Amino acid sequence: MRLNRRFQASHPREIDVSHSAASELIPTPLHPLHMELGARMVPFAGYAMPVQYPKGILAEHLHTRQSAGLFDISHMGQVALRGSGAAAALETRVPMDIQGLPEGKQRYALFTNEQGGILDDLMVIPRQRADGAGQELFLIVNAACKAQDLALLQTLSDRCDIVPMPEHALLALQGPQAVQTFARLVPQAADLVFMTGAWLDVPVEGGAGGAGGAIRVFATRSGYTGEDGLEISVAAADAERLARLLLSLPEVQPIGLGARDTLRLEAGLCLYGHDIDASTTPVEAGLTWAIQKVRRNGGARAGGFPGADVILAQIDNPALAPRRRIGLIGLDRTPVREGTELRAADGRHAGKVTSGSFAPSAGGPVAMAYVAAEFAVPSGTLYAQVRGRAVPMQLQPMPFVPHRYWRG
Repeated sequence: MRLNRRFQASHPREIDVSHSAASELIPTPLHPLHMELGARMVPFAGYAMPVQYPKGILAEHLHTRQSAGLFDISHMGQVALRGSGAAAALETRVPMDIQGLPEGKQRYALFTNEQGGILDDLMVIPRQRADGAGQELFLIVNAACKAQDLALLQTLSDRCDIVPMPEHALLALQGPQAVQTFARLVPQAADLVFMTGAWLDVPVEGGAGGAGGAIRVFATRSGYTGEDGLEISVAAADAERLARLLLSLPEVQPIGLGARDTLRLEAGLCLYGHDIDASTTPVEAGLTWAIQKVRRNGGARAGGFPGADVILAQIDNPALAPRRRIGLIGLDRTPVREGTELRAADGRHAGKVTSGSFAPSAGGPVAMAYVAAEFAVPSGTLYAQVRGRAVPMQLQPMPFVPHRYWRG
């Protein structure tokens, strides 16, 4: 109980309260199920979302690390780009190799601005259309950015068709037992490896999206927890039926946004609007691994995306990037939250925390932060300014807990 109180007190307010005054919040297709399960609902990006269930964030976090957790992420945006020019068109907005992506292979991507900042991060995968009428690019974008992202994509409408998919829900099944559990229902799921996807038929009575008692879903072996798992796009009409089926499996428990935040922080994964934003370049954020050689200087399709001059110059000369995203682990038990100032031992301002929490699996406080490049020293110590006290934190490579993605 003591640990649980400490954890709850240290958990950051991931919830976007800027929407709390809105007259109406958008319910996801799983809203009745959340209420039935006793979820505590909160406003997030204009949606009513479950932050936790009765067992609490700590128990949900640990269950996901040990077994399989089911997340409702239907607030995320789903969009299809159709037409032979879709991949080339998208490359004018992201610094990633989209044209070279084979069908069924997923890629992490970034929308950038002319200053080299990150407008959003997203997932992209080429797939066959559900109706069999050719191929499309399937995109998943962040909830808080999807209106802006859709407007950006509409600037490509002379080169490809932009098809929003608000009639679809999105579920995430995460944890070391997630895929093997789902494979009891759909054996083909076990054939997927990390960052691949496929259309699958889930046997269930009365599936509105598929004939013969099956629900048609598109699943990718990916997620936001550092664990093995799946993200599952499903017709909204079938979402609750699918969720109930998954929750009937003994390994699976419902997990809210609170544990989703601590899981992704332990995994060293950025949260848009906190750890990356329009003022952050991919080099500062440590995301240059996501930019393939073909899009860099000297590559066959170098540049051609917003902010290319800034980003490619920083890749070639990292000294041009004034800040670095770093990981920190607390040297005492004091939790350090977002916005906390960091200072060097001599009192100089070093940077500030962008995400921080008690990390149940790491066993102590952890944080992500941006600091001036001179302070990004391996195993160095910085001091978080917490209520007038200098709390020591040591720089540590991320992730704070090992990733367990299945790469085959």
